[in-house]
Formats: sequence, C-alpha cells, structure tokens
Amino acid sequence: MPKIVLLPGDGIGPEVLEEAKKVLLAVGERFNIDFHFEYGLIGGTAYEITGNPLPLETIALCQTADAVLLGAVGGPNWDDLPGHLRPEAGLLGIRQGLGLYANLRPARVFPSLTSSSPLKPELIGGVDLLVVRELTGDAYFGQPKCRETTSDGKLRALDTMVYTEEEVERIAQLAFQIARQRRSKVTSVDKANVLESSRLWREVVRRIHQDYTDVELVEMYVDNCAMQLVRYPAQFDVLLTSNLFGDILSDQAAMLTGSLGMLPSASLGGDVGLYEPVHGSAPDIAGQGCANPLAAILSAAMLLRYSLNLEEAAQVVETAVEDCLLAGYRTRDIATKDGVLVGTAKMGSLVASKVGANGHV
Repeated sequence: MPKIVLLPGDGIGPEVLEEAKKVLLAVGERFNIDFHFEYGLIGGTAYEITGNPLPLETIALCQTADAVLLGAVGGPNWDDLPGHLRPEAGLLGIRQGLGLYANLRPARVFPSLTSSSPLKPELIGGVDLLVVRELTGDAYFGQPKCRETTSDGKLRALDTMVYTEEEVERIAQLAFQIARQRRSKVTSVDKANVLESSRLWREVVRRIHQDYTDVELVEMYVDNCAMQLVRYPAQFDVLLTSNLFGDILSDQAAMLTGSLGMLPSASLGGDVGLYEPVHGSAPDIAGQGCANPLAAILSAAMLLRYSLNLEEAAQVVETAVEDCLLAGYRTRDIATKDGVLVGTAKMGSLVASKVGANGHV
C-alpha cells in the first residue's frame, strides 16, 4: 500500500492537488493499487496555524512516506515576514529535510498546444527536454551569506557560490542515467570562462562522462544556452545545470510550452521523492475554480515513474492528459477560440475518467 503524503500549501495548491489525488485514485482502480493518503502543513498556511512554514511534524510525516506530492507555497500575505518564516523557507526546508539534491523539470510541447507557445510553431515542434538541476549547493546555500555595513557606512551583501566535487558527481551521474532512458544526450551548462566553481563543475562532469560514453556530452555556457533555448530548443534532451543557472533556465524552458500550468517537477536524491507543479501558488485566482490542474496531475505521473516504478501507470496518466487536450478541453490559461473551456475540477475529472478502466472521456 503506497503511502502518499499530500502537502496542499497555499493559493491554488489545495485545488490542483485534489485533482491530482483524483487521478491517482483512478490509477489505483485501474491497476488495483490501494494508495494511502495523508495530509501535512507547509508554507504560509502552516505559518498561520503553527507559526512555522515547515513544522517538525510535517518533516517527520514525509520521512515515512513513499512519496510526497506538494501543491504550492507563497503569497503576498507573507511578503513582510523575515526570510526564515516566509513560505518559501518551508519548501527549501523540506528539500533539505528529505535530502533532495536533484530537481527534474520536463518541458514538453504538446502538439495540441503549439499555438500557446510564444515561439513560432516551426521552432517548437518536437521540443521534449528535461532540466536536471542541482538543488542543494551553489549561491542559495553557500556560506558565508550575509549583509553588513562597511567602514564607510555603506551596505554590503554577500552570497557564496560554492560546489564540492561530490555534489557535482552525484547530479552528473543522475543526468547521464536519465539520458540513457531518453535520447542519450546531455548538455552541461556552466560559466567556466569566468567562475571557478564552474571550472570544477566542468572537470567533474567530463570525468563522470567516461562511465557513460554511450551518452553524448555537449558543454555550453549559460548565456549561450539561454539564447539557444529561444533559437533552437529542439536541440536539447537533458540539460544538466547548477542550482542558480537551473532555476533561471528551467523557467525559460517552461515558457516554451506556453503555460506554467502545464509543467510538473520532481525533486529526488533521498529515500522519498517530492513532486510539485512549477506554476506557484497564483493567489490572484485561488478559490475561483479556474486553475489548471494538469501540472499537478503530470507531477503525479512523475511520482508513479520515479518513486513507485510504475512506468505503465505513468504513461497512462500522461496519455490521458494528451487525449483530453486533443479533445479540445482547456482551462483558462490555455484557452483557444475553438476549445471547450472547463474549470479545475472538471479537467481533473476528465483526466481521471480517461485513466479509468473504460478509458473513455
């Protein structure tokens, strides 16, 4: 009985997470899997209830799970809190608490949504890439990190961009392993012409590549990569990046698809994987029933694939999403003139019905 911990979080998080749960229940019915769900607190909602964006009880609960599915965190209600109490601190904390060092963010352009992309159709045909982002190092976690006043009374802020050999080794190994299951190409992104940490990154990635000579390795500076994602995105298969560069490039790659509402993610590395949609909490539409649940549903598909080793079930969910899009169903963010506009719950029900044993919408 797989145990799935659900962390609804803030904004539209609870709404889209319930639709992902609905689809997982349909998967359970079709494949005779008895999922066990438990709920935990995180983000601004957790702060309002407990005074902490990541209660210790949530960490303990997640550590007993087979996988964790998260909605979203954040919102303007908590913008004035100190950093350690902001909702985003809960997200960083759960990643650290579960030992998650790799963030996987696919960017796939569904043929039926080609018109939603800001790029020309001829540029995005066949785009199906995966950003593998290191998650626990770099300037986000490097020490020292501080703000101070200089001798002349001016403010000075410091963030440290740092990587260890071991941190680069493990993320590179994962990227090459995943590439073997895709199209066997890894593009390693760095700034080795300027940064010492990037020079170490490049050296280690080259060494690890010797164990994966069946996978093509391309090295690219981050500024060129940003340009190439717009110029010719179909050239990429797996993008291997550091924490800071990956944060930026994965959002850029996300927009190739036309909507953040379509993009899932996975954070891996420890015994328990964490899965979440990329779109954030979108507080401006929370409670309106119009949020796109497909990213959360596709995150559930990644959960099936990477944490539960249920590849067939994952593919069934992904196919169900694609079939619903081909049938013309659209939430507001991906609406078209000739599409059928549906709300959050209806879209979730459509996908769940398609996943179901009869396979009909």
